[in-house]
Amino acid sequence: MIDLDGLRVLVTGGNRGIGAACSRFFAESGAAVCIHYRAREDAATSVLDRLRSLSSQPHFKVAADLAEPEGVEALFESVTSTWGRLDCLVNNAGIWIENPLKELNPRLLEETWAINERAVFLCASRSIPLLEQSSDGNIVNISSTAGQRGEALYSPYAASKGAIISATKSWSSELAPRIRVNAVAPGWVDTELCDEAFADGGRKAIEETIPLRRVATPEDIAGPVMFLASPLARHITGEVLNVNGGSVLAG
Repeated sequence: MIDLDGLRVLVTGGNRGIGAACSRFFAESGAAVCIHYRAREDAATSVLDRLRSLSSQPHFKVAADLAEPEGVEALFESVTSTWGRLDCLVNNAGIWIENPLKELNPRLLEETWAINERAVFLCASRSIPLLEQSSDGNIVNISSTAGQRGEALYSPYAASKGAIISATKSWSSELAPRIRVNAVAPGWVDTELCDEAFADGGRKAIEETIPLRRVATPEDIAGPVMFLASPLARHITGEVLNVNGGSVLAG
């Protein structure tokens, strides 16, 4: 039912986890996908090969460090020279690092904000001229339940994701009517980022706190992302779609 044939989609952090699932879902629906990655070129190449097996659209990958403004500029220069336009930006790249307030590490604080917040702002800003060329240009930001309820020991991460929710609502008004802006707020997701938390019985304990009694798969998040990017959501902007199995009822 969702047909995105010919659309151009940029997924930051598109080589692993949620980003890889989003990249695949978009390709399966007919879109061309730019896979951004910072490290793990092997993973990016694997995802790209998968996309090319799904369709003949002009998929490609770009390595860039979005923590640096120069990296953001390099990414969008590549998108501009390759496609010349953009229909959807998925701001997915992010990090999750423990940083207790009592022992606050300024370097980790800056790293978290540089990637989870500043890079999202810079990518969104840089995407505007490209998205304005689309008939339904839109941005989908990946936030988190941590941005809604906070998270002990990870307050810099929670604050960065809360900032993305506020930015989503601000940009939805600022960029209307040409560009829609929405967010998806996942709860626990089965990705490498959570491997340590899931170890030694951690996953079972976490699942007991989720009403649907399971951790989400990356595909569980990719579906709602693709919905928000599609014409089915053409009258939705400024919304935060919670995908957490009922663990945080913030809607």
